[in-house]
Amino acid sequence: MGYEREFASGINAEHISGVGENRMTDRDEYYNRAKQEGYRARSAYKLKQLDEDAGLFGPGNTVVDLGAAPGGWLQVASEAIGEQGTVVGVDFQRIRELERENVETIRGDMTDEETKAEVRERVGEDGADVVISDMAPNMTGEYSVDHARSVHLARQALEVALELLPAGGDFVAKVFDGQDLDDLKDDVDDEFEYVRSIRPEASRDSSSELYLVGKHRVTAPVSEGDERDAVVDDVGSEGDGVVKIDGYTVFVPGVETGDTVRIRITDVKSDYGFAEVVDEE
Repeated sequence: MGYEREFASGINAEHISGVGENRMTDRDEYYNRAKQEGYRARSAYKLKQLDEDAGLFGPGNTVVDLGAAPGGWLQVASEAIGEQGTVVGVDFQRIRELERENVETIRGDMTDEETKAEVRERVGEDGADVVISDMAPNMTGEYSVDHARSVHLARQALEVALELLPAGGDFVAKVFDGQDLDDLKDDVDDEFEYVRSIRPEASRDSSSELYLVGKHRVTAPVSEGDERDAVVDDVGSEGDGVVKIDGYTVFVPGVETGDTVRIRITDVKSDYGFAEVVDEE
């Protein structure tokens, strides 16, 4: 199976025949809890723990779940966002219907433009608040290959997330630990205020899986280290000067309204940034 088909199929470690998560026993705490509490997969508890740790969901959020079958993460997200929110699940496989009014599903390949267009339509012009992915590749048993494929899938999910998330949105993707993890983490960090690596307690002890969580997408027209000539438009309540760059607010200490200065960007957040005055020599 090629990468793109793998990405669309939503295959994850919980329903790969003969591998990892499919080897359930009565001693598996989270498997038993999922059965008792009505979740479709034990991975539901991974998302619950990710939410508790990273604060992913809020009431009324719009969430996109990539590779959503069999639906355990859809159930958790649906509960977390409440009746006013929307969860859109996408998978190449059929997702058995969930009797929840705030859950919608799309059967299709997320790498296809037709599927992407349908997701954008469901999400609406404001975009998604959170994009989540629990996808993993078909397992070969050769760790370096499985790791590389998991990184590829995570990058595919990141590309989709960047199309759907406005400033401030969050991103979660599963990946297997390995040599390519740092480069992937750096790429996520470039697009968000910060990135965390989280291993939920519900992950099996024998598993190398972890989750990259990108918090607060940054869409600023500037980056750290950029220098600009600017005019101070105002002074904020904390006494810092306010500079607007393509509608983006940058706070600059030690200046007054009307000053013309050269600034260097020192920190970039999703909605605002900070800068210092560059001394003229």
